[in-house]
Amino acid sequence: MPETFDVVVVGGGPCGATAAHDLVRKGRSVLLLDKAGRIKPCGGAVPPRLIRDFDIPQHLLVACITSARMVSPKDHEVDMPIDTGGYVGMVDREVFDEFLRERAAEAGAVRATGSFTRIAHDPDGVAVVEYQAKDAADGAPPRRVRTRLVIGADGARSQVGKQAVPGADKVKCVFAYHEIVEAPTGGMAKYDGTRCDVYYQGKLSPDFYAWIFPHGETVSIGTGSMQKGFSLRGSVAELRRATGFDKLRTIRHEGAPIPLKPLKKWDNGRDVLLAGDAAGVVAPASGEGIYYAMLGGRLAADAAEEFCANGNPAALALARKRFMKQHGRVFWILGIMQYFWYSSDRRREKFVKICEDKDVQRLTWQSYMNKELVRRDPMAHVRIFFKDLAHLFGFARA
Repeated sequence: MPETFDVVVVGGGPCGATAAHDLVRKGRSVLLLDKAGRIKPCGGAVPPRLIRDFDIPQHLLVACITSARMVSPKDHEVDMPIDTGGYVGMVDREVFDEFLRERAAEAGAVRATGSFTRIAHDPDGVAVVEYQAKDAADGAPPRRVRTRLVIGADGARSQVGKQAVPGADKVKCVFAYHEIVEAPTGGMAKYDGTRCDVYYQGKLSPDFYAWIFPHGETVSIGTGSMQKGFSLRGSVAELRRATGFDKLRTIRHEGAPIPLKPLKKWDNGRDVLLAGDAAGVVAPASGEGIYYAMLGGRLAADAAEEFCANGNPAALALARKRFMKQHGRVFWILGIMQYFWYSSDRRREKFVKICEDKDVQRLTWQSYMNKELVRRDPMAHVRIFFKDLAHLFGFARA
């Protein structure tokens, strides 16, 4: 008889590791299955709320960002300082993700390294997760474990989702690619180790943006696009040439799809629940995913605990319901913003111009760092609304 767990979590990124950690602390038996050696292309930004809510130790922060620079198609630069005395932390995903997996294991989760194969069911109806262990001999049969629930936290284009949740195979994605390079040791005119640079230029991304994000001793230089045929590697190479980073050593590079719209359904109504990228919870316009992945993992753990406690599959739908109640409006607004402002260089130029406004800067940082819409100071929102209209109708110069 295969070993039995309350929950099998497939995927050991921030979402899966958080779900596993929370569930074992609730007293559940958990297997955390992760495919070793994969590092997601990611800018690595973690807002203060994430650091607080998930007890992230300071030693994992490889840099502290105190401003952002927005660069328009015409190379117009707008700096957006964080004037509240706060900062945005930056993490190295290779180290950060492993810390979260180890924390889950120390709390009691069983770690397994291998590739998920499929979900089957025993004659008694119990789910069986099959996976190919990394250390298995060539030709060895897959290992099997029984479980009451499978949490699919295996990223965009989730294999768990494709097998078990209708519609999970149709999520639209931005394809992201970045290169981790050595940080400059001397002066470099276009680099500041405490500033994130964001390039809204069609030549670097026709429908998203490119970036240069400090990671302490290294730098992430990347871009993303939904447009088939657009050369992500060529874009990064061009950005590196333009900024002088082509002269610095490349340490590694990664590419992966990043979903930009939450799925309409996250569970199969029986014994599978999706979370994180697998559920499509990456913020439109910004592509930010770490905070939402970890929150998704926590909400999945809460729903899984209710399911295990009462056996009612309806509890699985609570994860999506609670997430969308907290962040659905933000995702909707960001989706509209990306659709409109990223559609042409002319609009990108105006978008960067709007970022000069101090009200825009203050409310943007407050919303980002606290992960909620700022409802205070209604007059600031009114001023922003009319300034946006001026740009939309051409009354303001870009």
